[in-house]
Amino acid sequence: MSRIGKSPVPLPKGVKAVVNGDRLVVQGPLGNLEHALHPDVRVAVEGGDGGGSIVVTRSGDHRVARSVHGLTRALAANMVEGVSKGFEKKLEIVGVGYLAAVQKDVLQLRVGFANELQVPIPKGLAVTCPDQTHIVIKGIDKQLVGQFAAEVRARRKPEPYKGKGIRYENEQVRRKAGKAVTK
Repeated sequence: MSRIGKSPVPLPKGVKAVVNGDRLVVQGPLGNLEHALHPDVRVAVEGGDGGGSIVVTRSGDHRVARSVHGLTRALAANMVEGVSKGFEKKLEIVGVGYLAAVQKDVLQLRVGFANELQVPIPKGLAVTCPDQTHIVIKGIDKQLVGQFAAEVRARRKPEPYKGKGIRYENEQVRRKAGKAVTK
């Protein structure tokens, strides 16, 4: 049995979960999330609002059912956390003249290219720039927050010689020595 899949997902106060056919819908104070369920797993909601739990079971013991069991439970836990607390990723920009700004639903990046990069912000995310060298991405969908943060970082990854580029907050960038003058 999956060690992750067999533990129930507790529902905090204000969060409701409903199974509609092959879809799991989780509603909370920050919004609603929906997930299509795999046919090899069954999801049941036990208890009510505040104190209930989501229980995931699998239909058989074959390979696909075992692998989807733990995945479904982890996705349900992320949905519950997302609608109750939300997710957040922080990026920082390192480099002289490198900066970021938000204009309506577009993230503008100046990161050493001839042109300014325009990155459209997906629906469901709140992107802010507390200052010109930091970007904060918030949302209720963990996958969407992480995907957008990775796409922004990929526009100018940190390079190993000077460390310039866009990196996650507290990310350790391996530095290289560069050319050494020999005598």
